[in-house]
Amino acid sequence: MRNLLSLISKIHENGNRFITDELNKNGAVGLVPSHGDILVCLYQNDKMTMKDIADRIHRTRPTVTVLVDKLEKLGYLKREISQEDSRYTYIVLTEKGQDFKPIFEKISEDLNNMLYKNLSVEESNILENLLKKI
Repeated sequence: MRNLLSLISKIHENGNRFITDELNKNGAVGLVPSHGDILVCLYQNDKMTMKDIADRIHRTRPTVTVLVDKLEKLGYLKREISQEDSRYTYIVLTEKGQDFKPIFEKISEDLNNMLYKNLSVEESNILENLLKKI
């Protein structure tokens, strides 16, 4: 029984479906699960460069640019040219992006509750440790 990748893929699909449904229920139309990594970065840091975001989320700069462009178009973040060095452009949350944080945290919490609902704390820890080993 060697179907680990298939199981992980199914978990990933179900998780993304859950996130997308919850985003839509909360009026966050246009947001997709892949935007979450960027929002997490900006919720943890006031401002970041595209390079910093790409390094943090392990994505290429062109991929991050596409995601940031979409988030900017939706009004969740904006670009700001550095006051100290105009060669740098920072990505920062807008008021809409900041206001979305409690909804984002609730969706994340609900997702984790769904994923771990049939596991004990010990089983959860074992599972996470085994996946880290892989």
